[in-house]
Amino acid sequence: MLRLLRRFGGDRAGNFAMTLAIIAIPLIGGAGFGLDAVRAFNLKSRLQNAADAAAVGSIAKSSPGVLAATTMSGDGEIAEGDADAKNLFQANLDKGDLAAVQNVTAQIQKDGNRVNSTVTYQATMPTTLMQVLGQKYVKLSGTASASSNMPLFADFYLLLDNTPSMGIGATPQDVATMVANTPDQCGFACHETSTSNDYYHLAKSLNVTMRIDVVRQATQSLMETAKESTQFPDEFRMGIYTFGSTIDDADLDQIADLTSDFDAASKQAGGIDLMTIPTQGYKDDMATDLNGAMNKLNNDIDTPGSGYSGASRAKYIFLVSDGVNDHSNYSCSRQLVNSKDGRCIEPIDLQTCSKIKNRGIQIAVLYTTYLDLPTNAFWTSWVKPFTPKIGSLMQSCASPGLYFEVSPTQGISDAMTALFKKIILDPRLTG
Repeated sequence: MLRLLRRFGGDRAGNFAMTLAIIAIPLIGGAGFGLDAVRAFNLKSRLQNAADAAAVGSIAKSSPGVLAATTMSGDGEIAEGDADAKNLFQANLDKGDLAAVQNVTAQIQKDGNRVNSTVTYQATMPTTLMQVLGQKYVKLSGTASASSNMPLFADFYLLLDNTPSMGIGATPQDVATMVANTPDQCGFACHETSTSNDYYHLAKSLNVTMRIDVVRQATQSLMETAKESTQFPDEFRMGIYTFGSTIDDADLDQIADLTSDFDAASKQAGGIDLMTIPTQGYKDDMATDLNGAMNKLNNDIDTPGSGYSGASRAKYIFLVSDGVNDHSNYSCSRQLVNSKDGRCIEPIDLQTCSKIKNRGIQIAVLYTTYLDLPTNAFWTSWVKPFTPKIGSLMQSCASPGLYFEVSPTQGISDAMTALFKKIILDPRLTG
């Protein structure tokens, strides 16, 4: 027996087959690990992509979750958003991936002016060759998160300067055309209705574009932008105001009631035109009470809200003006032009702006640069001394980040659109 055992131990025949049998299991397991690892990586990528899509899609501006958030009075979880996120996750998987998913949870929450989304999943993938090592499943899990601003519900009150100074040529070339065709070299197209000295109709016959023409067109263009930007009912509303159609009713004049019907508002804006005066010197030409109009508009605006829902709307005054008062003010910051009637020509008074902003109303200012009129003696005496200060004062009147100055060669329409989009794309400004 001992001799037989020694012979068996020393026999080298059949070693390859035995060795192969011994190492086959780890070889198959190792190959299976590589194959299953690739499969697991691909499945994990598809699951994560589905979770990412669900997290982002569930807080898209028009999603059920965000729509529900706009009706909430406070913060908290949004059940409609949770369900929507789960549906989006499932919709982004094919049937094979769907079978692997064991559990998916979603939590969509409103937190102040933010909507936050978290989607978590767990899945198992059956292995193939790794089963020889006793590994029947590979567990996969992951999380995707996203966050976005709440939509802004806001009311915009457009206060448009249509006083005689807005009859100035819209560009230096328009001004030069008026100067060259008027006996007193006047760059203004004053709308005088009772005399033959009606430069307004002269400007029309010369195809001169006045600044009021550009403001009218820009306002109509803004209505179209607001219409295109709206995704929720009454998300934005616009009201349009001027300083009056004639000097006899120079006051806050409502052209369009606060509305989300931007087609109707655009049609009404088409009627905006230069304030008329019977003759030069009528009522001492006092036709621009900029601060008075702002105070009256402030009284018409109810208490502003957060802007996060239709029941709590943010409020904006959209001021488009050259920033110069020409009114009766015996407390004038400068020398009175006429002490008898208190005619005062001065820049905007920042106290009015502060009073409005202290209520939580934002002021967006588009300053239509007051052009130099060296051929006009009155301008040289009464406006030129403070012209360099107007821009900085108008900027101080505006809420932070909501100021734009338009030079004679720039587009008022582009500037108005830029201010509007800055507001609606950055709800933090409503705070």
